[in-house]
Amino acid sequence: MSKNPLLSPFEEAPFSKIKSAHFKPAIESAIAEARSEIEEITTNSEEATFENTIEALEFTGRHLQRVSSIFFNLNAAETNPDIQQIAQEISPLLTEFQNDITLNLALFDRVKHVYENQDQSALSEEQKTLLDKKFKHFSRNGAMLSEDEKLKLRKIDERLAKLKLQFGEHVLAENNAFELWIQNENDLDGLPPSIKEAAALLAKEKGKEKGWVFTLDYPSFMPFMKYAKNREIRREFYLAYGSRGFHNDDKDNQEIVLEIARLRHERAILLGYESHAAFVLEERMAESPKNVLKFLDELLEKALPAAKKELTELEAFAKQKDGLSELQKWDTSYYSEQLRNKKFDLDDERLKPYFQLEKVISGVFEVASRLFGLRFVETKDVDTYHADVKTFRVFDQAQKEVALFYADFHPRPGKRNGAWMTSYKGQYKYDGKEERPHISIVCNFTKPTENNPALLTFNEVTTLFHEFGHALHGMLADTTYISLSGTSVYWDFVELPSQILENWCYEEEALELFAKHYQSGEIIPIELIRKIKESSNFLEGMATVRQLSYAILDMAWHHADPSEIKDIKAFETKASHRTQLFPETEGTCMSTAFAHIFQGGYSSGYYSYKWAEVLDADAFAHFKEEGIFDRKIAQLFQQHILSKGGTEEPMVLYKRFRGRKPKIDALLERAGLV
Repeated sequence: MSKNPLLSPFEEAPFSKIKSAHFKPAIESAIAEARSEIEEITTNSEEATFENTIEALEFTGRHLQRVSSIFFNLNAAETNPDIQQIAQEISPLLTEFQNDITLNLALFDRVKHVYENQDQSALSEEQKTLLDKKFKHFSRNGAMLSEDEKLKLRKIDERLAKLKLQFGEHVLAENNAFELWIQNENDLDGLPPSIKEAAALLAKEKGKEKGWVFTLDYPSFMPFMKYAKNREIRREFYLAYGSRGFHNDDKDNQEIVLEIARLRHERAILLGYESHAAFVLEERMAESPKNVLKFLDELLEKALPAAKKELTELEAFAKQKDGLSELQKWDTSYYSEQLRNKKFDLDDERLKPYFQLEKVISGVFEVASRLFGLRFVETKDVDTYHADVKTFRVFDQAQKEVALFYADFHPRPGKRNGAWMTSYKGQYKYDGKEERPHISIVCNFTKPTENNPALLTFNEVTTLFHEFGHALHGMLADTTYISLSGTSVYWDFVELPSQILENWCYEEEALELFAKHYQSGEIIPIELIRKIKESSNFLEGMATVRQLSYAILDMAWHHADPSEIKDIKAFETKASHRTQLFPETEGTCMSTAFAHIFQGGYSSGYYSYKWAEVLDADAFAHFKEEGIFDRKIAQLFQQHILSKGGTEEPMVLYKRFRGRKPKIDALLERAGLV
């Protein structure tokens, strides 16, 4: 095998030199190195201090962090059977290593000694937070358990690591296995030419001599559901999407979901908590399941009447238009789009020519420049893992390079669905040197065709701004410690920088920067901007209830004993009955493909999207008071939110930015719920 590029330190990820077989030995080597660093701390004969214990622990395993971040990012964005197999082998090693740290009594004794004896006045706010988090990491994860209980915890964590990987692999496999091959052009009635062209191109790529292919990837699935007149094919397509992981075959996730939920509950009880949700929420702004459930109930009380009113209007429209007697889930996107077009004379096909991907990228860069003084320079000298990936060096007003930015925009078979921000290298300061971050956003946007560049739907535009908001949180990080840097904040605070940036997509002053017709260069007409704003809360009640249903289902899984659950579908139906707007669909199941909570980090945290909406609406109202590009407000946001990461309590940081606690009024007004 060639020389392993991951065994030596590197600045930028050496993607082109990495072979799949390099990962396991590199991670084993990095674990051994980190173990040696831990041993130096525990065998230190000097009294435990903040510097020789807490700081020393913070800076262990930096090489391991880098190698494992590269590996797991590739497993999400460019996976293959080899990488998936290695993931199954590596995950138990990493879980064992993490448990070896958390359950190391000698190490915990030193941390505990500092926690109990440290003069707090001698520490900065960031150092106080680090000390508190290090102690809680041990105390909340088994350091005070008996040896038998520690062994039990290790087994639970190792099993959970494997199950989450299997869950994700099954969803990806189900996604890739399904394709809708249409050979009769009449079945495409209603679809715009650009969507048909993309589907024809996909058919060719998949070796079909004729016809059109649609997949479960979002840019393929959603336009079909939105525009296709053929109701029966919409039903078939919806059922394929809604039944992922629910086929009682080798890719079925039902038992995996049950086992994950049971193990999480068992783990929480072992650690002295009432439930997994109670364990998780102790370290969130919301603080407890009771507060989350109260928050969700209050929002549902506001949203449900609006949703029912909207549904009645949508049903009447579908009946008047096509004689539909009962609206089903596979009808909502189609008739919503038809009604939106009728009310506002606006649809995605009319807007897409103004949202060429490259121009939207330039636009989001210009927004970042006007707000935070950043400059983005595309570079070809950075190694990437796929030809689609673009790279940019990011400079501040002083022309200092503050970050390296990767952007990966289009779907492909080795890439999971959705959109996310991640990092290949975190920001921190060590040994007199500042390490700047390498940040990435990964999306699944409409691809260019033979005749057209990549033209985005408005929803894709807001998604790009959303993920770029997360990226700014990472790029503008300015902390000493990596575990408190960038997006390393409370989970219900992390969506504030991403969601607030979406607001600029609705503002004339921002749209004029990038919403230009890809052929004529014409700036988007003011009439269309007005329609975008007018339609921004169209069917917002139904959308809010849908989001709340996901959050309520998440809490149902994680704030009760799941040991008696036998039928996942029946459990889901019961948990979500208050948010049920449509007839139940046999053969579908949300939980078996609910990757946010069973694969990602959102278990007991899905509510955070709505929680952060309160923050983002309130924060953007502050910008609106002074102007959406007001540098003074932007500097406050950068100084107190973006640069601070998790160095202090989120509410403390928010109040420094806003001058007060957030109010729900701006969200209710924006959503049209008042």
